[in-house]
Amino acid sequence: MTMSLTRLFTVPAALALAVAAGAVHADETVKITPLGSHDGEFCPFDRALVLEDPDGTRLLFDAGRTVAGPDDPRLGDIDAVLVSHMHGDHVGDRHIPAVNAGECGKPDVSVASVPNTNTVDIVMAKNAQIVTGSDMAQFFGNKLASLGGDAGQSQLVRFGASHQLGGVTIATVPAVHTNGVSPAFIGGKLGEMLEQAGLQIAAGPATSYVVTFSNGLAVFLSGDTGITAEQDVVVRGHYGAKLAVMNIGNKFTTGPAEAAYVMNDLVQPAAVIVSHANEKATEGGEVVAGSKTEAFIAAVDAPVHLPLSGRTMAFDAGGACVSGC
Repeated sequence: MTMSLTRLFTVPAALALAVAAGAVHADETVKITPLGSHDGEFCPFDRALVLEDPDGTRLLFDAGRTVAGPDDPRLGDIDAVLVSHMHGDHVGDRHIPAVNAGECGKPDVSVASVPNTNTVDIVMAKNAQIVTGSDMAQFFGNKLASLGGDAGQSQLVRFGASHQLGGVTIATVPAVHTNGVSPAFIGGKLGEMLEQAGLQIAAGPATSYVVTFSNGLAVFLSGDTGITAEQDVVVRGHYGAKLAVMNIGNKFTTGPAEAAYVMNDLVQPAAVIVSHANEKATEGGEVVAGSKTEAFIAAVDAPVHLPLSGRTMAFDAGGACVSGC
């Protein structure tokens, strides 16, 4: 009876019922820790976040190039890795040898992760799941199987569906962005032919996520998406996301002004974590004057928090930062 009643409500309404029934950890926080290339800074390749539920479930979002492989001591236990799309700076074609290698403005990402990807190497070492939308799931499943892992660890969540992991519900949202698989990840004769032709193989649409935690907080993870109608109708209207992680890099993703429109007019979260600026955005932990990051912060109505690497931020059910910001 409970399941049939829940389907009558949107996610925020269902969560309100769960809070009333005592099933939601309403007074506990979601902890988010950026894993960038340089401690205390927000640098060009920084994408990776660890999101931890009050029940201890830990997700890694877009490992990319700034997680120093599966032995990175900052990772800890990881239950699932979420991948927005197959570009090297998100899935990890190469990565830093150690934290603080190189300079913030030019990180040392000299360690190759092809053909496996940094993501697959981490999943194998952590015995974690990979959660993706579109056709990425089979690609990752095949990679895991070829390394002696379990292809079933690669979980597909198509738009309109969700995946439960501990107290966390992971839903996918359509993203507008290319999603080509580099020839370096394919290898063999096919990889050589694609490389010579300057082509990649599409792995279906890119993905954004809405992750709803056991305290009721819904977090929008934009990945590299541009402006979409779903950001209003689905992310805000259905899931009621109160915290957003928003890309602002421009040229390859939304620019600061476009990203601010997504936040102010479409998603309308209570707070924002800026992401994917493609610049040395901070110096000594402070925003660099004249940067895209500074322009975005000035244009957004809600509080904007910097993803300073290694600094853990804690958020309540309403999206307010209660520590670390």
